[in-house]
Amino acid sequence: MFIDHARIFVKAGNGGSGSCSFRREKFVPEGGPDGGDGGHGGHVIFMASNRVSTLLDLRYQRHYEAQAGESGRGANRHGANGQDVTLTLPIGTLIKDEPSGEILADLIAEGQTAIVARGGKGGKGNARFATSTNQAPRKFEEGTPGEERWLTLELKLLADVGLIGFPNAGKSTLISTISAAHPEIASYPFTTLHPHLGVVEWAEHETFVVADIPGLIEGAHDGKGLGIQFLRHIQRTAFLLYLIDVSEWTEEDPIGSFQTLQKELEAFDTSLLERRFAIAGTKIDAQGEGQQLTTLRQFCEEQGFRFFPVSSATRYGIPELMRFLGQTVKETKTSCVNNS
Repeated sequence: MFIDHARIFVKAGNGGSGSCSFRREKFVPEGGPDGGDGGHGGHVIFMASNRVSTLLDLRYQRHYEAQAGESGRGANRHGANGQDVTLTLPIGTLIKDEPSGEILADLIAEGQTAIVARGGKGGKGNARFATSTNQAPRKFEEGTPGEERWLTLELKLLADVGLIGFPNAGKSTLISTISAAHPEIASYPFTTLHPHLGVVEWAEHETFVVADIPGLIEGAHDGKGLGIQFLRHIQRTAFLLYLIDVSEWTEEDPIGSFQTLQKELEAFDTSLLERRFAIAGTKIDAQGEGQQLTTLRQFCEEQGFRFFPVSSATRYGIPELMRFLGQTVKETKTSCVNNS
């Protein structure tokens, strides 16, 4: 089961209290102070790993608490620090403080860690307060409490290219054709119930990652259909490929379909319209007289949009499209490196 959203409660360990103790020793006032310090509380830490791909486990266990530090003891024995709690999350997880909405961390690299709740500090024992004028202090400190908070976790897939289109536009068929990903494919809408990632080899030792986003429908940004659950994954992609069905049996106007998809993206996140994109007319093996294909091609030429007619069934146009996407992703990555 693919789960990309979770709400959990985390609490770091409390710091241990310092000790008020006196050793029994001749000629030392009241035996002399020997109270040890308390140990620090454990942290709650998140770590990104490619070994997990979903937030499913966090749906079943929502409370996580690190170990408290031990209290100090006599003979200047300090309390042990509490053990940290480390949770492994998928790469691409965004961590937010629920009440404020503040972004605490964005885990985008293997092994990246973030402390989301810091353990309390251990208190000082009375041995720390001995002075020349106060050789028998009874003062000691309590440990401070560990941080606690409710968190919202959002998983946003990391992909180079995002496939955008209405249900049955051919996204699942395309990604299964160009990569080793095998999403469910059927003749009814919404067969893709969660995003799929596929690695595409477009040249020797050259690859890019493509994401199949479940089909959008008009009103997706308001919660209709499945799209609202997965629009966040598009935010990670550097390039968008709109898939428009141009087969003879489709009832949708291809230009209207593209414009509707753009409106849904804009309503969710206006910055998505600033992403580079191309348009692919799919299912041309079933284009019939080709009226839909001609309409979409002319529109793209007039607007200056890159257009690729393709058929996943016959692989017509697929190699050319893959070379274009691969070269575009490569140029984008090179530009980011040079600008950093």
